Amino acid sequence: MRDDPLMDRVVDLDDAAVILAERAVSWTSAGLEVSRSTWRDAEASWPQPLETDRARVHDPDSVGVVISGPAEAVLSVVLFRGGWADVDFVADLDDAGCLPASDITSASDFGTRMDQWVIRVFGSLGRVQ
Repeated sequence: MRDDPLMDRVVDLDDAAVILAERAVSWTSAGLEVSRSTWRDAEASWPQPLETDRARVHDPDSVGVVISGPAEAVLSVVLFRGGWADVDFVADLDDAGCLPASDITSASDFGTRMDQWVIRVFGSLGRVQ
């Protein structure tokens, strides 16, 4: 449809999805629930639907995941190929909000930040083994 000049391709979202899948094994083993990744296609008509099947997305501009844990703790992360993420969380009733997530330079950088965000929200349960 169009190539958005404001959305540079900084992060390879397929590489980021591999990192999420690898870490999901440890998170699940620790008792966290990890949703299927959701993809958004830059070429889809507005409103762009979220897809769980990567094959249905021709030109991905974001990949997201929701992780849930004890006491209704939740971490929602949507990574955009332009190098930033929307990171929302609820750790408990008195600890909720958004976490800073800009200037992500690669899938590896994203993985490191995911580790930090998961630990921030779920504590020791979020440590990747």
